[in-house]
Amino acid sequence: FPGPPFMHQQTPRKMVYYGQTSCEQDTERYLDVVKYVFRSYKKEVPLVINTMGWVKGEGLLLLIDIIRLLSPSHIVQMDVYDWKAMAPLTPEYVHLTPGLYTKGKQQAKCKQMGTSGAESWKPSEVGADASAPEYKLLYVHPEFPRAGVAGEVRVHSGILRDMSILGYLGQLQSPDIGAVLPLHSLVPYQVPFSAVALRVIHTDVAPTNIMYAVNASWVALCRIPDEIRCQTDGPVLLTQTPVCDCLGFGIVRGVDMEKKLYHILTPVPPENLRLVNCLLLGNIAVPNCVLVGQQGFEGEIPYVTSDYNYGI
Repeated sequence: FPGPPFMHQQTPRKMVYYGQTSCEQDTERYLDVVKYVFRSYKKEVPLVINTMGWVKGEGLLLLIDIIRLLSPSHIVQMDVYDWKAMAPLTPEYVHLTPGLYTKGKQQAKCKQMGTSGAESWKPSEVGADASAPEYKLLYVHPEFPRAGVAGEVRVHSGILRDMSILGYLGQLQSPDIGAVLPLHSLVPYQVPFSAVALRVIHTDVAPTNIMYAVNASWVALCRIPDEIRCQTDGPVLLTQTPVCDCLGFGIVRGVDMEKKLYHILTPVPPENLRLVNCLLLGNIAVPNCVLVGQQGFEGEIPYVTSDYNYGI
């Protein structure tokens, strides 16, 4: 497709909401997510895996784990023009190097008899029963300076993430060319507290404050295999973050505490919304321009304040 990715978004066959922009804080769940998504790959078409750019320290170890887990046929490694290069990810390197959760195959030691009859130890190559992974390494060395500079990538990634969210929310607009409707003028879905379980992924939130966290937030609309059982009229709170199917995203536009309803804006079609029984809130925020650019208001804008007490 021509143009930037946020202009031609596609509905994925399988999607899991990780809920953070970096997996550094929970690498174990990240691997669980990779395994979960990869299990749905039926090998009917070629699979291209776009790994993340964290390739230092634990990031490199995690990458080695992923290579072992997914067993690719080819690896394309792009070097950096004016930076200290990482080691080429040859099959031998991945075979011998320990990952974050997997062990590398240490070189075996074999006993050889010396001329004096005493045993001497000499390292040897690993045996045939522990062969190195089989894939072809394609090593690319870019010829332009400042390729892969981390600081610039972080700035651009935040902008691209906002553009992706705005592109997704664009599905809420009418296909007719005309004025863009502000989100507060669109009719939301009403979802009973008892119909969906709730979980904040990236931080601990006291149950008494959970609605403050969810209100005006970006949420993933997910499906967990367990049946939702509500013993009280309050929200259903999960104690652990599930690894489950994500069917799309939405904004909790409001919370009606009297009627026990979430008001959710989402472009997910109704036939898929019937499957949703879990809302996951992560460390991904609604772009600021959505909140501060609301039209038709004088004075205070809903959900926006300049008088905030950081001591709360």
